This record gives sequence, structure tokens and C-alpha cells, in this order.
Amino acid sequence: MNWGMKNRISRIIKPKTGRCVMLAVDHGYFQGPTTGLSNLQKTVDPLLPYADALMITRGAVRNWIEPRVDIPIILRVSGGQSILKELSNEIITTSIEDAIRINASAITCSVYVGGEFEKETIKNLSKLVDEGEKYGIPVLAVTAVGKEMVRDARYLGLASRICVEIGAHIIKTYYTEDFWKVVEACGNVPVVIAGGKKLPEMEALKMAYNAISDGAVGVDMGRNIFQSDSPVGMIQAVRSIVHEGRSIDEAYEIYEKLKNK
Repeated sequence: MNWGMKNRISRIIKPKTGRCVMLAVDHGYFQGPTTGLSNLQKTVDPLLPYADALMITRGAVRNWIEPRVDIPIILRVSGGQSILKELSNEIITTSIEDAIRINASAITCSVYVGGEFEKETIKNLSKLVDEGEKYGIPVLAVTAVGKEMVRDARYLGLASRICVEIGAHIIKTYYTEDFWKVVEACGNVPVVIAGGKKLPEMEALKMAYNAISDGAVGVDMGRNIFQSDSPVGMIQAVRSIVHEGRSIDEAYEIYEKLKNK
């Protein structure tokens, strides 16, 4: 791995703890102005001091994120279908040159193993890895789950390992029972968990805690933070688990305290 690649990864996964809290706000590329992201800047600005990286599209970053902000950008570069269509039918929507212009610390796409357009999404990942290696930009592969897919360790281990074999530098996948098996399947490639749909705050914190305990290096949460009744409290609570090793109850106390301010 070249110097530039290592340096970009170290901006995302903090060397001091070996962990990261990513904030995902790229939902608009297929969901439009989803709840909590209608005014993306208003939602995101208060959260930026507590996020280690921001997952976002090029249009959103240029429209709503202040260029002077000091946060690594994980640039979503795949898309092509809305929630009204078959989501696995994705293309690469953003060139590597534009990712460089944006100064992205990583680029990301979804891979739909078992989906209707599985091969095409694996091809997308392969193309990104080739271009990322050329310019020293790491690729985060998202193991997207179709409607018919079961989120168990066997399936997620399969999907994650395929992404590793194609050359992804970071894996984003869902938490499940026996998650350590998914982490093991990825070898030395770091794994972060997706937050998924909005959960009660205690459940989301428990998921983050269990994922870290099972070997994940961090979380990439969106709705479980920006759709919370206390987004700043929630991201600080998650951060306390990931970076400080706090217990679930201790983290929940942080959320409760900030919610009531």
C-alpha cells in the first residue's frame, strides 16, 4: 500500500485508537430528501465536530458542506436507481478525477451480492479499486442487502469476502449474530457497520457496542444519528463507545444528558 493510500486511511480510521465514527448522509442519492436530510446543512453542521469522516455525494458536498471544514470525505460514487426501482442496477456516477478535485479521502460504492445486478455492481467495485490504486485513494465497499437477502453471518461473510477479494480497502456491512465470523472473513481489511434503519437509541448503542466487541473498527451511522431526538447527544454517545470503550449504559447516559439540555 502506497504512502498516499495509508495517509488517507489514517485520516478516516484514527491511528490513536484504530477506530472511527463515520457519519453517513448519502441517502439522498436514491431516497431523495429523506427525513432529517431535507436541509442537509442544518442537520450535518452540528454533528461535524464529532464525526471522523463524512459519507456523502459530490452534489451534496458542493451544495451544503463548507469547503473549509476539516473532515475527511468518503465520496459516494455509485447510483442510478431510486427507491422506486431495482436498487441493484447501479452505475458509477462520479469520475475519479472529480473525486480528486473534491479531495476525497476515500470513494465508495454498493455491491449487491445475490441481487439481480450482482455482476454489474462487482464490476463497479473492480473499476473503482483499479482507479483508486492508481491515485492512492482507498475504496470502501458497501455490502448492500436486497429485499430478499437474509442478514446473517453466512450471507454477510460471503458478500464481505467477495468485496475483499476484489480489492476493497474498507468494508461496510450490517451487524448480525456471530458478527465475528464476518470480521474474520475479511482478514486484515477493516470492517465498519452500517446503522441501517432508525432504532431506539438504546438498541442502536447496543449494536455499536457489540460490533466493536466483535472486531469492527467502527460504525458508519446515518439515520440512527440524524433522525434521533438528540443527534448531537447520539453521535457523542456512539463516539464514547467506539473511541473510549464506554459501556452501553454509560453511553446512554451521555445521550440522555445532552437530550435534556
